[in-house]
Amino acid sequence: MRILVTGARGMLGRDLVSHLEARHDVTAVDLEVDVRDPAAVGACLDAHRPEAVMHLAAWTDVDGAEADEPGAYAVNARGAEVVAQACARHGAAMVLVSTDYVFAGDGGPLTEDAPTGPAGAYGRTKLAGERLARRAHPGGLRIARTAWLYGAGGRNFVDTMRRLGAERDEVAVVDDQTGCPTWTRDLAPALEALLALPAGVYHTAGGGEVTWAGLAAEVFALCGIDCRVRPISTAELGRPAPRPARSVLASTRPGAPRLRHWREALRDYLAEVGATRAAEGAPA
Repeated sequence: MRILVTGARGMLGRDLVSHLEARHDVTAVDLEVDVRDPAAVGACLDAHRPEAVMHLAAWTDVDGAEADEPGAYAVNARGAEVVAQACARHGAAMVLVSTDYVFAGDGGPLTEDAPTGPAGAYGRTKLAGERLARRAHPGGLRIARTAWLYGAGGRNFVDTMRRLGAERDEVAVVDDQTGCPTWTRDLAPALEALLALPAGVYHTAGGGEVTWAGLAAEVFALCGIDCRVRPISTAELGRPAPRPARSVLASTRPGAPRLRHWREALRDYLAEVGATRAAEGAPA
């Protein structure tokens, strides 16, 4: 299958492209194609004639979106619509990666048909993208909501905790937000699997649930890092954008891919990263 991946140089994009290249004819694009520009997107699809598009390109700076919601909307909402319109013209399937931030985050587990209600600008723009893309390409769109991504291809919470834990005796970590950590390596084959499923919304996040403080403690335990986790509240952290307090995603769609438990995936990720660091002569 000919597959086009947008946002291919991001953390998820790198793992997805690596996974797909062994099975498909993959075209990877990033900032060189402005997803807000119908002419640029149209020219890209005309040139590569994909049978499927994995749309990962997004504004992911949550606090930045709070400061510039129109800018985030242009990428997350209008960009998703532009790509969906081009996919519809070409008869290409589309997978749109979305987020747990489309929910208010005050309940759960959250199934695919749970009421949405984003509390912040980032979630509002991603939910608008879901709706616009669905309107533009209703029969060919799969929406993959995921959460708490980490992976070797970019900055993430897990690697930040490994670094801080090695430098400090104690780290303060939020303990009143609960979610589903998701390794991008596990998410990649799940996104591919959606291409064989009917159009609709799917929840594709790691199994189980944990708080950020609990995740940090597990990172330290698995890495043998002697560092205390001091639980704090979201209010104490003082970030500009609101975060969902509880956004545990549950998958209920028949035949949908289920990701393994977050703890198992984290163990494998840390083992792989540690082995890589050791091979490079750096501290694991």
